[in-house]
Amino acid sequence: MDTKDEKIIKELKENSRTPIRDISKKTGIRPSTVHQRINKLMKNNIIEKFTIKLNNKAVGEDFIVFMLVATKKDLGQEIMNNKHIKEIFGVTGEYDLILKLKFKDLDEFNKFVINFRKNQDIEKTLTLVGTINLKEEI
Repeated sequence: MDTKDEKIIKELKENSRTPIRDISKKTGIRPSTVHQRINKLMKNNIIEKFTIKLNNKAVGEDFIVFMLVATKKDLGQEIMNNKHIKEIFGVTGEYDLILKLKFKDLDEFNKFVINFRKNQDIEKTLTLVGTINLKEEI
């Protein structure tokens, strides 16, 4: 990657539907070069996919929670398929995982937590409720 790729990626991060001609105008890179570089970035898995960012409030997921989880063993595929769990990271330290979860409200969250903690492979959790989103980069 060089500065041209970085400029193209910056524009795509703002709006991945930006036409190649508009990216060309904003970056000063010829349209054919922008097109070739996007294809190369995709081929080299630098760009994994183009996606959307939803408005959490509009889709009923504006109650955001981060949960640290200490486990006895692998939690399996069940955790990957849960609609409330949006991101999972393995972490170092006292806990094994950090989860980013989204819910419509406190009730939905409480039901999830009660059920989640019934899993025998979970030793303990620490829950943090997000109060304001100061920055989110896609």
